[in-house]
Order: sequence, then structure tokens, then C-alpha cells
Amino acid sequence: MHVKVKDLKPGMSNIDLIVRVMEVGKPKVVQTRSGERTISEVLVGDDTGRVKLTLWGRAVGSVHEGDAVEVRGAWTTAFKGNVQLNIGGERSVVKVDDSAAPKAGDVPESTPKAPQKWGGENRSRIQVRGFRGRRSR
Repeated sequence: MHVKVKDLKPGMSNIDLIVRVMEVGKPKVVQTRSGERTISEVLVGDDTGRVKLTLWGRAVGSVHEGDAVEVRGAWTTAFKGNVQLNIGGERSVVKVDDSAAPKAGDVPESTPKAPQKWGGENRSRIQVRGFRGRRSR
């Protein structure tokens, strides 16, 4: 089942949605805990709003401005109060029929917001640094 942009919340995973690519940023290299990674930031939207989509690794370069695409298996994070989509892998973004997504001019300017007290932005760092599991007693 496809999710609509307006229904995105931080911490979601395995999300599928159909969107229009409205802007494509230039690829850049960022430093992560796992080493250097190539990313590209893309603005996408549907008939309910728009959201930033970060393409990781092999997904970089897989979309062009104006494309109608199906995003498969994405996950969400939050940055500066806004929900963001993330995707990696060459088969995670697939072009679809142009009529499947609204034209860029028909995409509302609203973006999904993260709850003010959402704490998931640091979740992975906490898990990596100290979580070893607990035994039930």
C-alpha cells in the first residue's frame, strides 16, 4: 500500500509512495560513522505535499527533475523539525507512468512536520555506543 506525503512521520520504515521529482541536488560526499558516503537531496511531492528525499549510494543519479517515480522501502528521519525520506539501492526508485503523480505545479507546498519532542534523531548513535541487550529476569 502506498503512503501519502502528508501521512509521513519520523521513524517510519519500509515506506512505498508515488511522487513527482521537483528538484534534484548535485551529488555530494558526506562523512558518516561508516565512512564516506555519496548522497543527493531531492525534493519530491504528491497531491498532499512535498518532502525532501535523500538518495544514498547507488540510488544517487537514479532520478531526474520532472520524473514520476515509485519509491520503495524508504525510511523517515527528522531534521530541523521536518520529516525527511531516505532511500538507498539502485532498485529502490522506479520510474512510473507520468500520469501516476501530479504535475509539479499541482503539488501543495505543505511539508510533514516532526513532533516537537521526537527524540529519534540520536537513536542510532545511542544504540551503537552502548546497547548490548538485556536478559529477562
